[in-house]
Amino acid sequence: MKEKPSRSLQAFSGEIVRWQASHGRNSLPWQNTRDPYRVWLSEIMLQQTQVATVLDYYARFLQRFPTVKELAAASEDEVLGLWSGLGYYSRARNLHKCAQDVMALHGGRFPGTAEQLQTLPGIGRSTAAAIASFCFGERVAILDGNVKRVLTRVLGFSADLAQSANERALWAQAVALLPDQDLPDTMPRYTQGLMDLGATICAGRQPQCLLCPVQKLCRGFAEGNPCTYPVKTRKLKRTAQALSLLWARKPDGSVWLEKRSSKGIWGGLYCLPVFESDDALTADLPPSLRERLDPLPAFVHVLTHKDLHLSPWIAGFRAEQSMPKAVVSPERPGAWFGPAEWSALGLPAPIRKLLEQDA
Repeated sequence: MKEKPSRSLQAFSGEIVRWQASHGRNSLPWQNTRDPYRVWLSEIMLQQTQVATVLDYYARFLQRFPTVKELAAASEDEVLGLWSGLGYYSRARNLHKCAQDVMALHGGRFPGTAEQLQTLPGIGRSTAAAIASFCFGERVAILDGNVKRVLTRVLGFSADLAQSANERALWAQAVALLPDQDLPDTMPRYTQGLMDLGATICAGRQPQCLLCPVQKLCRGFAEGNPCTYPVKTRKLKRTAQALSLLWARKPDGSVWLEKRSSKGIWGGLYCLPVFESDDALTADLPPSLRERLDPLPAFVHVLTHKDLHLSPWIAGFRAEQSMPKAVVSPERPGAWFGPAEWSALGLPAPIRKLLEQDA
């Protein structure tokens, strides 16, 4: 049985639609289109990434891959190269796999419902709903971080979202609040309006309640404590990891880069050889190279839930010198790459920055 919103909340969707038309974001490059490829690309890039960061990446991807066909035909290395610096690289690998599945299983056309879209790699329930809402006017609810904040405050939803049953309950209420008329027009604007409201007005720490179009409907505002919502007790603990990097460089500026496994940090990217400690790094080098090994200043690279303490060591190789066998293996395939080749490779952001500072 479908839940119905209270009488006071029946105006919610209409207020969101009207506000989005006059005050929402309407000029972003992935808006004002119903092309599923462009909407899907933006949704994947915007996962846990700010709009300002995504803009340039989105433009570069469309320039190189104007349709899903070109993206599917590209190599994974090329896709990762364009993605380099955007982080969460599993998104790029899934993006590539999804494009290939759209071509192979759906004749180059994205499925037209949220349920079918969820069968594709990297597309979860909320992302599928966003695509289906924007492109096909389907009556489905999104529930990303910004939207959870808006809805829990408006509804006064105080159940702990760390528990899956409570998140399912919020999904049900999100569905009940959806527009039910003129869906081809109202669903895209309603969905965008919720995103805009969470990103610009209903902020996490300092919500601008006086500017909110649904202030009169918001229980969090009425209670005087909107910032207590949403409730989620289980938080990921920050961790730290120390890694040592071997920067092997030849006189022409070329460096040895290995292709990392698809699992773990920097999965699928090219990287300087990584070791668990300085001792492990030096143990794999012959005495002649250890004598030419110099430490560089260590630095910290901050990920979402982990701090990487990186310790680079530079080693000068002769032009004809090979990488020691202890560093090369089927699990760690690598090659020498000159500076002109780096831009086309998928490199982790701290590695690219390190190399380009010296180029």
